[in-house]
Amino acid sequence: MWPGYGENSRVLAWVFDRCDGKDNYVETAIGYLPKPGAIEPPAGVSAETMAELTSADKEGWKKEISDVRENHYAKFGDKMPKELYDHLTEMEKNLNA
Repeated sequence: MWPGYGENSRVLAWVFDRCDGKDNYVETAIGYLPKPGAIEPPAGVSAETMAELTSADKEGWKKEISDVRENHYAKFGDKMPKELYDHLTEMEKNLNA
């Protein structure tokens, strides 16, 4: 979908604009994502592909959260910061709303 590493500067430009307070995002269940048009698509990447790249797959994220909780965070036991578990719980709550 994305043409490769050389085009990642487009995403970084969006991140830097966010850091500068530019209104170039939409709030989603998983956090902020680029508004339509906030990242100029590379040659060969359609508007439909950009829409898919900048959207949140709710069911996919629910599975990912479960996997992170069960197969990754669990490896760290009580050394894993509580705030990271809290963040997963908050995202899960948002996805189920």
